[in-house]
Amino acid sequence: MKNDPKAGWSRRAFLRGAGGVAVGLPFMASLGVGPFSKSARAEEGVFPKRLVIMFSPNGTVKDNWRPFGGETNFTLSPILEPLAPFREKLLVMEGISMLTAKYGPGDGHQTGMGQMLTAVELLEGDLFQGGGDSGTAGWAGGISVDQAIANVVGKDTKLKSLELGVQVHGATVWSRMSYLGPNQPIPPECDPAAVFGRVFGDMSISPADLLKRERRRKSVLDLVLGEYATLVPKLDRFDREKLDAHLQAIREVEKRLQTEVVGVSENCVVPGQPQVLPHMEPGNYEAVGRQQMDLLVSALQCDLTRVATLQFSHSVSGHVFTNLGLGQGHHDLSHEGDSNADAQQKLTTINRFYASQMAYLCQRLSEVKEGDETLLDHTAVLWVNELGKGNSHSRDEIPYVMVGGCGGYFKTGRYLRFLPQTPHNDLLVTLMQAMGLEQTTFGDRRFARGPLDILRG
Repeated sequence: MKNDPKAGWSRRAFLRGAGGVAVGLPFMASLGVGPFSKSARAEEGVFPKRLVIMFSPNGTVKDNWRPFGGETNFTLSPILEPLAPFREKLLVMEGISMLTAKYGPGDGHQTGMGQMLTAVELLEGDLFQGGGDSGTAGWAGGISVDQAIANVVGKDTKLKSLELGVQVHGATVWSRMSYLGPNQPIPPECDPAAVFGRVFGDMSISPADLLKRERRRKSVLDLVLGEYATLVPKLDRFDREKLDAHLQAIREVEKRLQTEVVGVSENCVVPGQPQVLPHMEPGNYEAVGRQQMDLLVSALQCDLTRVATLQFSHSVSGHVFTNLGLGQGHHDLSHEGDSNADAQQKLTTINRFYASQMAYLCQRLSEVKEGDETLLDHTAVLWVNELGKGNSHSRDEIPYVMVGGCGGYFKTGRYLRFLPQTPHNDLLVTLMQAMGLEQTTFGDRRFARGPLDILRG
């Protein structure tokens, strides 16, 4: 009986077992589930780096934004105080200016928004009428830094990048921050239900369970292919041809298992479907923002993407923060004079609100354990604005704040004052290098001096 194929697997059991694997695996592939890419294997103790860029509009109140003290012995300002729990993971950067935005077509808000992540002039055109005497302008003239990074690191994930919005109105240069290239804006998705469907809709069971099932199936494949070598000499020509065809299909499945780069982290927890809210209703602004941030964190945790943007409203935003007890629109308030103490206090309240949203995002990221550290430790969360100061439309001294070390790349817990006219191009290329890219400049080369090495650990 030693050489009898029935002593081990019967032919029916063999084909049924192999068929079970072959039928199941295409379903796995349709979910975008495969082995971890090497850089993301938790079992090797290596976790991918992530980048999140959060936007809020209309500048800030610098005197209430600027921390007090020195590089490491600073005290957070009234605006930044909500970020106090993450003080040791903070980089507050004062003095970096959007020098490119002083050139080319467009008004202050247009050039600020369109060059915020591209660092190149807007395109000429008559698509958008600027304010005052600024004439007309087109879309941004280059790729945004998030997409430049995503083009490289997004090869290993289900989604190259994720663009989320919170009540972003219109389809204009004022309302777009991400660009695939010149004249190619990416609209952010503002409906959390649509985000859930796109990101998690094909995950009916836990991705961790899917990975365990996949490994079991791979073990079955190994067993089947091993048994094949001893079984095939015992079959007649008809059965051998039939089995050869079936095993060839199994080998193709095995090949996909070995080379598939789209993976889902074992750390993944699929979130529940968000509560359906009228997502463009002004009274739901904060609630929708929280839903978007929860989905963003889950997408990073599951390693479905490693690059994301979160856009609160848009440039020239007139959102009225009734939840903060305010009755005047944000943009109108931002144009009040510096001597209007009431307006400056209200603007401080608004910017403090956005700091609290960043704090919520960082808290959620810090709750996800990755080895001995957290998802926040492996992420850089950068808060950006299209203006430095609202009433002058200045693009000087943009209020840049970063939380997270991006896998130890950044030396955090610091308040840094940069020399006047430090170009924001250099901050953007520093993000690229932090995420593993080798570029030494980004955007308009006239203003690109190189990465800001002082940010490094």
